[in-house]
Amino acid sequence: MSKVYFYALNQGHTRDDVLSGIEKLFREANFSSVLKKNDFTAVKVHFGERENKNYVQPEFVSRIAELASDKNVKCFITDANTIYRGGRSNAVDHLLTAYDHGFIYSGTGFPVLISDGLSGKDYREISINGQHFNKIKVSSAAVDSDSMIVVTHFKGHMLAGFGGALKNVGMGLASRSGKQEQHSDVKPTISEKMCIRCFQCISACPVDAIVDNGDSARVRHDICIGCGECTVACRIGAIEVRWRTDNLTFQEKMIEYTYGILSHFRGKAAYMNFLTDISPHCDCMESDDPPVVGDIGLLASLDPVALDRASIDMVNASEGRTSSNFGEKINAMEKGDDKFRKIHGVNWDHQLKYAERLGVGSNEYELIEIR
Repeated sequence: MSKVYFYALNQGHTRDDVLSGIEKLFREANFSSVLKKNDFTAVKVHFGERENKNYVQPEFVSRIAELASDKNVKCFITDANTIYRGGRSNAVDHLLTAYDHGFIYSGTGFPVLISDGLSGKDYREISINGQHFNKIKVSSAAVDSDSMIVVTHFKGHMLAGFGGALKNVGMGLASRSGKQEQHSDVKPTISEKMCIRCFQCISACPVDAIVDNGDSARVRHDICIGCGECTVACRIGAIEVRWRTDNLTFQEKMIEYTYGILSHFRGKAAYMNFLTDISPHCDCMESDDPPVVGDIGLLASLDPVALDRASIDMVNASEGRTSSNFGEKINAMEKGDDKFRKIHGVNWDHQLKYAERLGVGSNEYELIEIR
């Protein structure tokens, strides 16, 4: 049974309360055990999309990095680029978004790196023996790191049901083409109206599956392997990102990425979930809907499965609040109601069971409250 450490926060909590909780959890959950002198230590975060303020604030991320640096490691704060168009789809825009949200060296004392490079092509392949993947594409800065601390804002998600530490690793550290692989089994198509015939996609395709169709580029689906490299190469968004896939397959693909990444770290990772501003949607959204429950606190563990299981259990055990789902009212739910399943209709339990099946961690946990 894995240990999950909990520090409670009430609705009137202060900044100092959070900082105190971080320090106590770092010590009690034994984060130092995953760190070794001179490690390159990635502090994996989500910088938040523009207009969304629910990400973990930089001063809290900075405190975690400071505590790690006391062990003489070389810390940096990181995330990988997104596949959708927005404020984080390339390293330039991504860094500007991070800076706008306060993740600047003068404020945090730590450098920010975008882990899959300028346009999302800097990745390493890791071999796994998965049901869906034999190889996964992981951002290079993650693979080149020696240890990792995963800092996650726990919230809902339309496809996964919820987004916790497992998603922050498996989706968050995948390269852009790796994210595309996880999100869809459907091979991409190119919009004839949007295509400007720059043919960057043709150059990027590893199997020559894209051809000049006269008016635009075209994907030959009989050759296409669905790698997503063309989606990454197209800078104007003419190659449609395919989000359509069933929820269970999506969760399995995400967890296979998590499994492969954590197999690389081999026990050199620690995890902290922030159960504050628990929104119905991912921080990738360009707005931050009201939280579905009140603030709960901070949780930490060396086991990401146990951590996410404890987090969802605590959300479901909480009294619900009136919230919104893309502007539509969500009535407050009672204690014991499955909050995110009711909102998204997703069997989120599948990701936790699949992760346990692959040996990522345990669904059985002991909750230890720290005061």
